[in-house]
Amino acid sequence: MSQDRGKPHTHTPNMPAGGWGSLGDVATILLDQDTVAKDSALLLKQNKPDGYACVSCAWAKPAHPHPFEFCSSGAKATAWETTSRSIGADFFARHTLAELAGWSDHQLEDQGRLTVPLRWDPGTDTYREIPWDTAFAEIGAALRGFARDKVVFYSSGRASLETSYMYQLLARMYGNNNLPDSSNMCHESTSVGLQKTIGVGVGTVGLDDFEQTDCIFFFGQNVGVNSPRMLHQLQAARRRGVPVITFNPLRERGLVSFTNPQSPLEMLSGHETVISTQYHQVRPAGDSAAIMGLCKAILAADEQAPVLDRAFIAQHTHGFEDFAAAVRAASWDEIERESGLARAALEAAAEVWCKARAVMAVYGMGVTQHRNGVQNVGMIVNLLLLGGHIGRPGAGVCPVRGHSNVQGQRTVGITEKPELAPLDKLKEQYGFEPPRKPGMNTVDACEAILAREVQAFIGLGGNFVRAVPETALMEAAWREIPLTVQIATKLNRNHVVHGKASYLLPCLGRTEIDRQAGGQQAVTVEDSTACMHGSRGMAEPAAPTLLSEPAIVAGIAKAALDPNPKLDWDAWVADYGKVRDAIEATYPAIFRDFNARMWTPGGFRKPLAAAERQWETASGKAEFTVPDSLRGDPDLHREAAGMRLFTIRSDGQFNTTIYSHDDRFRGVHGSRMVLFMAPADMARLGLGEGDTVDLRGAARDGVERRVAGLRIVPYDVPAGCIAGYYPECNPLIPLWHHARESKVPAAKAIDVIVERAGSAP
Repeated sequence: MSQDRGKPHTHTPNMPAGGWGSLGDVATILLDQDTVAKDSALLLKQNKPDGYACVSCAWAKPAHPHPFEFCSSGAKATAWETTSRSIGADFFARHTLAELAGWSDHQLEDQGRLTVPLRWDPGTDTYREIPWDTAFAEIGAALRGFARDKVVFYSSGRASLETSYMYQLLARMYGNNNLPDSSNMCHESTSVGLQKTIGVGVGTVGLDDFEQTDCIFFFGQNVGVNSPRMLHQLQAARRRGVPVITFNPLRERGLVSFTNPQSPLEMLSGHETVISTQYHQVRPAGDSAAIMGLCKAILAADEQAPVLDRAFIAQHTHGFEDFAAAVRAASWDEIERESGLARAALEAAAEVWCKARAVMAVYGMGVTQHRNGVQNVGMIVNLLLLGGHIGRPGAGVCPVRGHSNVQGQRTVGITEKPELAPLDKLKEQYGFEPPRKPGMNTVDACEAILAREVQAFIGLGGNFVRAVPETALMEAAWREIPLTVQIATKLNRNHVVHGKASYLLPCLGRTEIDRQAGGQQAVTVEDSTACMHGSRGMAEPAAPTLLSEPAIVAGIAKAALDPNPKLDWDAWVADYGKVRDAIEATYPAIFRDFNARMWTPGGFRKPLAAAERQWETASGKAEFTVPDSLRGDPDLHREAAGMRLFTIRSDGQFNTTIYSHDDRFRGVHGSRMVLFMAPADMARLGLGEGDTVDLRGAARDGVERRVAGLRIVPYDVPAGCIAGYYPECNPLIPLWHHARESKVPAAKAIDVIVERAGSAP
């Protein structure tokens, strides 16, 4: 596999999030992609009620936006999509896929936009241009010949609500619920954990709650990289004196301080807003233990003076006594050992909770991507329920989704769980018998691919083979899949690691004007706060040969399925408003007057029963849950010399898209092949700054897992732990090392052995 192996240049970072560094990042990406004039105007419409929704993060879009309602990460995503660079069939005539497999992730995507449909030619090992009609006909003919339960329909978080609805209908009319998506890799622990405890699979917090909260607890989310626009809400809360209590293994710059790049006064004066009032560097996988410590301190405080909301607990919750007994039985020794935090630190954080009227809990993948990911979510809910902090203005649970419409895809039926899809309604609408058998999630799909059982993989966006664990085994098995089809805007590794028959179908990006028979079209997305927004592309398409995502899904559907008198795919492609009418008919409670409300400033929110203190759970109440174990790695067998690796993202990337090899927030430039290690651990292992090491997986399951050529960077990391970049460290993650119940890969706590470079047997 290709890796960046340049020597990194490092320095100690001390800049705030935002500020001149953010503006510099925007200028650099616009210049690099030759889009300064075009994108400078385009960015003014990003995340605006009459503009387009950012293709990057899913953070909320306010009804009254800032003049520049975009961040440096969002500007990078827009410039990356609207780049002046493009590649056609002539590019592939010059490069075999074997050659391209040696390129880095950055090199592949930096070639520009894909412009023509392509089919892999095994005789030359190159992609060759193919007419759209021929591509659809061949794909459809192949799909008709496969076993219906052996085909996977994967989707990334990029696709709109309209495309996602069409895609899930394609899969179910084809005959299966094999609809894994990127949520399986990140926030499925949220969907499972919140559904179980409060009856909805999404958060209860809206933007207005940030104006009313008086305490924010932050767990495992790097706001400065993954959702920088949230820093405006955090800055406003801090100016009101709201404490922000952070639990995160690394001291991320966005959670330390922020200079607002939209404030001339702050930019000129260098003023910084301190974001975290307490910062606790919890040990990776120590979240359940840390929250148990908070709860233990809170219950102890309640014995001295009332701090629990006893009326709320009695009226609205179930299981409190069992949870309280577990808290009292938990020992401080175990809590301190597993969390990596001192009792006094946890008691200090609990003291702030005890004084608060409205507590908000914000969290990200640092909570969900663990063996105990679902349990971690339940523990956050426990913390809130103790004080009645759900269904109260300024309070609630706030999971921050990463991709722009990953939450919305689930809302309109992208799920492998038939019980979560309105199958009876789909049967009534479209006159077919939907499959009732559970489908494959991401881990299930990977297991089936490794077993050589998958006959076709359709990818609606994404870079699946690069994003999943067990990289070496997965890439070898991937080449044995009879058919792979990728719908994409740019070239990535999943296109050069291909199946026996492989098609690459280029689509319009969300920023681009979508002209169909019914005129220019718009789409919709859902943000992290469950609000729906319209999005209208405004840039000229990269090429006239591109089709929209709905048109490509419809093309495959018409070729692979028999005609259905109740469904006119061509009419849907001509007018996306008809797709929205269909969505409304399927989900009337959520999408009432969909076409009329899609341009509502700030979006329209779907009903959230838990936000109204209505609990759609088995007991009819919010559920306290008792943790099974406070151990972060309950079933890994660690060697004595092992360390706990957790994967991170840089500010030069979005998911598997690598914009650059720089990470300005961590002071690393020119390379991603680095390993962040505490100076004390470096001394213990006899390592110096810049030394090169290999990582070997510590799991004793007979599989050799290794990432070689990582340079040591001294960093403030919890003792016994190290950090490395995603997806470069994915080869170290066993496929079976996933969250119990949700099967989210446990990428935030992987046991590994550090070895001197070149010491492999």
